[in-house]
Amino acid sequence: MSDNVVVLGSGYAGAGAVKSLESHLDGRANVTWISDVDYHLVLHESHRCIRDPSVREKVTIPVEEVKSPSTTFRQATVEGVDTDERVVELEDGSDVSYDYLLVGIGSRTAFFGIDGLREHALTLKSLDDALDIHDAVSEAAAAATRDDPATVVVGGAGLSGIQTAGEIAGYRDDYGASIDIELVEGLDRVLPNSDPELQGALRKRLEAADVNIHTGEFIGEVDEETVYVGDDTEMDYDVLIWTGGITGREAVAEANVDKDERSNRIFSGMTFETDDDRVFAIGDAAIVDQPGDDPAPPTAQAAWQAAEVAGENLARRVKGQPLTEWTFDDKGTVVSVGEEAVAHDVKLLPISTFGGLPAELLKKGIAARWIADVSSVGNAIDAWPDM
Repeated sequence: MSDNVVVLGSGYAGAGAVKSLESHLDGRANVTWISDVDYHLVLHESHRCIRDPSVREKVTIPVEEVKSPSTTFRQATVEGVDTDERVVELEDGSDVSYDYLLVGIGSRTAFFGIDGLREHALTLKSLDDALDIHDAVSEAAAAATRDDPATVVVGGAGLSGIQTAGEIAGYRDDYGASIDIELVEGLDRVLPNSDPELQGALRKRLEAADVNIHTGEFIGEVDEETVYVGDDTEMDYDVLIWTGGITGREAVAEANVDKDERSNRIFSGMTFETDDDRVFAIGDAAIVDQPGDDPAPPTAQAAWQAAEVAGENLARRVKGQPLTEWTFDDKGTVVSVGEEAVAHDVKLLPISTFGGLPAELLKKGIAARWIADVSSVGNAIDAWPDM
């Protein structure tokens, strides 16, 4: 009887692992792919939908265009994982049995116990989130005047926060809307813990886009009208967006595998094995071991790279072959601020940090390459103008 291999999630980790698994299995197992949506979202371009919701057609790829016909897809929400019984429990009450399981269901937003933040803030973890932000910004802009502009506060100046602020600035400029944009970061610089040259280049472009930047004080409390920053600053807002931090999904909270108590993310080794040799974990759902002290970063680039090895290792486990280890290869960083982009430390290029058309084309090229890899060159060509 063939083994049953189950893959959870249709993000970079899940979709990429399914493609890799199919290519290495040689039909040696039954593959079931489970996700709560029936498409793969190119998440690092989903912020484009904040300005233009029609971009959703270009950043979503139906699962039928990703998987092979032999892979069974189930659109369902995962409720839990019972590692003793080796079943995935679904919200509709049904179970899916597995011999080997890959958890790639991503993460959810961490609110760090900040009073009122969960209740009042929008987040950016899905296509629906991006569309909700668009609707909220549009509604606020429609009610605003030049004497009384709408205020949009973006909490967190990491990749998502910077790109979100940039898209809202683009929306404001496209429609001549009266919007003030406040970007709040508790640490001292935008894109914390990155190279100062990159931080400076991003700050320059955010300021050129009339984004007001506040660093060095954390959001301490939120109510339905006001964001309280540090000890003395109060920001009244019309729209609040929170992009700071990730934590594991509740679906794996009770799974009997070793997890980080604070973030509820699963510990996995460089082969993506957990302490249960039937369960592998990848992407934002996991803390993936790496040489040295730091785990793999929870980024699209890392998940994209890891998916190829994770899928191959699942196939190797089914075939009884030794597993291979994965080491993250940082190929550089590219961040968009509206129509503009900044690239930093890109492999094989002699310039450390650059912007302009070369960075914009590189950003487009990264998205197009992923779309081509996971679906087709035709889809990549079709999406190019909107990236």
